[in-house]
Amino acid sequence: MGNWSNSQQCYMSREEPQPPFSDPRWQGHTDGSIWACARKQGYDLGEHLVSRWVWLPGEPDTVVIDPLTLAYRAIAAMRLAKPLVRSAPGVGQIGLVNMPVWLWVEKTESTWGPITRSATVPGLSVTATAQVEAINWSMGDGNTIRCEGAGTPYDKSRGVKDSPDCGHRYKKASRELSDCSYPVTATAQWNISWQSTLGDTGELSVTQQAATQLRIGEAVPVLVDPDGGEAVAPAKGGCG
Repeated sequence: MGNWSNSQQCYMSREEPQPPFSDPRWQGHTDGSIWACARKQGYDLGEHLVSRWVWLPGEPDTVVIDPLTLAYRAIAAMRLAKPLVRSAPGVGQIGLVNMPVWLWVEKTESTWGPITRSATVPGLSVTATAQVEAINWSMGDGNTIRCEGAGTPYDKSRGVKDSPDCGHRYKKASRELSDCSYPVTATAQWNISWQSTLGDTGELSVTQQAATQLRIGEAVPVLVDPDGGEAVAPAKGGCG
């Protein structure tokens, strides 16, 4: 059917072989070429092609676009967002060395998926669907945790237990670090599949990243005066 021409508003294909100059389609010209100009009319089962002949002095302004280019346009339309990071202990709270840290992300269409968008030009459409496969957590202590799901939100009824699917335990306090906290980064790995109306398919991968901080302290023993004096806590350095 050829490629789309914006100026002619149809699909252009060069007639082969070219008709003799005596053919009225030349309109008296002896240069250039005769092109078939086809356009779809109707919808669904009633759709059909309407064709006409066009003389052009040169090549038509046809639009040739790679389906992969349309796939990227569809992905851009998704507006994929960075993960919504949550943790227990959370921001403003202090966890303890060797105690469970729970990690999770909130699920929305733009931060987790699935999300589907399409991009179209005349004669070609590409539909892409994106879904987060995993979250890679860089914990700031040299450890990276890969969580295949979003993680489990923590609530007090769970007590002092490890997360069933996405958690960590720190071995050292964070008081000697910048801001007295471990810098934590969550990277969402998006898997994207796409297909075009011409039968092309493909797989792509995109990442989105968010950062937070976790402050980890140590349990401080309290010294009790057996003679009934004031309780005294050992001095601790940094971070208050």
